[in-house]
Amino acid sequence: MNTNSITRLKESFDLIAQTEPDSRVEFWYARDLMNELGYERWENFFKVIQKAVVSCENSGAEIQNHFRDVKKMVDIGSGISRPIDDIMLTRYACYLIAQNGDPRKEEIAFAQTYFALQTRKQEIIEERINLHERLTARDKLKDSETELSKNIYERGVDESGFARIRSKGDAALFGGHTTQHMKEKLDVPDYRPLADFLPTVTIAAKNLATEMTNHNVKQKDLQGEPSITDEHVQNNASVRSILGERGIKPEALPPAEDLKKLERKVKSTDKKMIKDCELPKKSEKKD
Repeated sequence: MNTNSITRLKESFDLIAQTEPDSRVEFWYARDLMNELGYERWENFFKVIQKAVVSCENSGAEIQNHFRDVKKMVDIGSGISRPIDDIMLTRYACYLIAQNGDPRKEEIAFAQTYFALQTRKQEIIEERINLHERLTARDKLKDSETELSKNIYERGVDESGFARIRSKGDAALFGGHTTQHMKEKLDVPDYRPLADFLPTVTIAAKNLATEMTNHNVKQKDLQGEPSITDEHVQNNASVRSILGERGIKPEALPPAEDLKKLERKVKSTDKKMIKDCELPKKSEKKD
């Protein structure tokens, strides 16, 4: 997601934010949020809200502290108004809605970060989005490597063989550096995956090469370690060539921050956000 998109989306989400007068807690009306998240029909959006409510309950949070039914008057023309059902949503409620929304929508991808943070500073939002994209890329790589491991096991390659195939693929991607060489180069602990310390572009490159290998192993019905190794090496070499055309040398990129540490930091921030953004109980409101 580029900076222009982030700026545009941030401004639109800021614009519909409301403040609970008794507590100064921010909230958003569901019908306002619906439009900003790219949903046209209330019925479809309400299904997402219901999933978010279940997620809220499962997290141990009090539903009424984050989802509150209200009536709102809307103008239907000719100076006539009528009440409609709406829902006051805390930042945490909005975050859960984004987590349960359609991830293909750019607005949903942005909202997952926007509502996870209690700051509106754009640079921090951009930083969190970059982390989210890196985590997503890492998850995709895990899935494609798991699939490759299963595919080649069915074709006579054991776990040790898979490690050798992956390392030779890495050597093709990283200009001759094996997985172990890259770990030493980037100061990655032996017991940790190399990908947890790679920048997003390199993780995505490894995933593309692995997906290509998965596809061709099945399409060509490749059998045994030698033929699968050749396929994986060729695919990594092809991806390296594409990166090289854009001036990117994977082995020359600096290491990224440890993803495990970042995940712990994110979880800690999220827990604090749940408590800090609660709507006041109705009995606590001033008359």
